[in-house]
Amino acid sequence: MLLVVRETSTTAPAVSGSTRQARPAWLKARVPGGEDYARVKELVATHRLHTVCEEARCPNMGECWGRGTATFMILGDTCTRSCGFCAVKTGRPTELNANEPNRVAEAVKVLGVRHAVITSVNRDEIVDGGAQIFAETIRRVRELSSETKIEVLIPDFQGEEFALNIVLDAFPDVLNHNLETIPRLYPRVRPQAKYNRSVQLLDRAKRRGFVTKTGLMLGIGENAEEVVEVMKDVREIGCDILTLGQYLQPTKNHLPVDRFVHPDEFKALKEIGLALGFSHVESGPLVRSSYRAERQALGPGEK
Repeated sequence: MLLVVRETSTTAPAVSGSTRQARPAWLKARVPGGEDYARVKELVATHRLHTVCEEARCPNMGECWGRGTATFMILGDTCTRSCGFCAVKTGRPTELNANEPNRVAEAVKVLGVRHAVITSVNRDEIVDGGAQIFAETIRRVRELSSETKIEVLIPDFQGEEFALNIVLDAFPDVLNHNLETIPRLYPRVRPQAKYNRSVQLLDRAKRRGFVTKTGLMLGIGENAEEVVEVMKDVREIGCDILTLGQYLQPTKNHLPVDRFVHPDEFKALKEIGLALGFSHVESGPLVRSSYRAERQALGPGEK
């Protein structure tokens, strides 16, 4: 079973004149339901946890919650950034909740999670960006569920190496940080982020010996050649795991979908990624960073 507590980047600036396109057949997702789905939903409410599944309107919520899995955020539900793609609300966050690590760890234990992904909103108003809460959550999960593998999907901490080291010193099993898109589109898609800064974060984690992971959204204005260049960039610094998925416009105020990428293109990009040396590439229209994360982290003989 998988639990993910995952970083969400932000909400979007208004996009005037944006028209949402009809989705093709390959983007159909199962409607949430069933006993396991209801059990996870009740657990989330009982422990007062925030889920990226709901906040970011993930298309896999029905599948994941239906098999007893969920994606949770720490550091609250309000992000300090205003990316053009993300449904999580942006604004001035409230104070940090020091009991959040305990609530997450208790949820992991109750669900019997094998692979927990811990993520957050961006908290740029805090000196360490919330790194101490990340570290404490890792430690609490380990105390209550010693067999659980822990993946963290972290923000860029504004490039502060000391904050990254706080998280790494708690020894997560996988260090995930999403590039989200190609360098050319950063001013539009991730205006408060920097491509080179994110690549540097992954490089620093890899140099310390951690398994590293990143992901991209497709269909937001890039082309296939630019995607391959990013794949090469992160392979040069030894990034291990890659996720590729279709961007879906959450509301009319978010960036529009440039195109719906065909499953055949996702398949071709996966083959390129494996040829470049990634240990695992999860590539498909409905793929998100935490989708099947427990399988991504397995060694070749374990899958």
